[in-house]
Amino acid sequence: MPSTDFDVDFDGTVAVVTGASGALGSAAVDRFREAGATVCAVDVVEPDDDDSLLEPDDRTHFYEADLTDESEVADLVETIVDDHGRIDHLLNVAGTWRGGDPIAETDLEEFEFLLDVNLKTAFLASKHALAHLEETEGSIVNVSARSSLEGGEGDGPYRISKAGIRLLTETLAEENLGTVRANCVMPSVIDTPMNREMMPDADHDSWVEPGEIAETMTFLCSDGAAVTSGAAVPVYGEA
Repeated sequence: MPSTDFDVDFDGTVAVVTGASGALGSAAVDRFREAGATVCAVDVVEPDDDDSLLEPDDRTHFYEADLTDESEVADLVETIVDDHGRIDHLLNVAGTWRGGDPIAETDLEEFEFLLDVNLKTAFLASKHALAHLEETEGSIVNVSARSSLEGGEGDGPYRISKAGIRLLTETLAEENLGTVRANCVMPSVIDTPMNREMMPDADHDSWVEPGEIAETMTFLCSDGAAVTSGAAVPVYGEA
């Protein structure tokens, strides 16, 4: 985990992190907790028993929910507000990567799956959290991708879903100007054990660690980024 480059005080605030059981999500949970926030870690699956970053304590609370189901998302948000009284930060980390076939050969189920997991989850979480974020003049940080900036072969539906995240972010920023800030980060390949296993011959030293991305997400929710909304921030280092 990289060292903290700046001090952030989120004491008294509540952060909701989706996709919390994944590498980037758990890093975001850890960083926001370190900054003093009460963290509501959300995922469709419970964390592994050996995931120390998601161990429940007085400032870390796990919520299981299917974020592609609007009724579950609505219930989740209301439960979090009932439990903690507010929402200040929404980190829409839930998502997945899949390669695939050219568009002409892509099954509709595969296309819809990536749109659901990568885009629909962020849309629904933002939709239902917005009223509470307005009350706290809070922030949303979404996760797009470097590859969303252009078309490419083999992972078109993924790129499309992540391009949608950028436009969702810009729309949220414009619609809530002056009340709720919305930004997104754009990683390339993240340095995780799974990615190292999938790409053993790649230059792993050029990859960005989850904790480094979480650091940027923390800054985007801080007062230091008070004048920044609607931005798509590169977080791919030398990758």
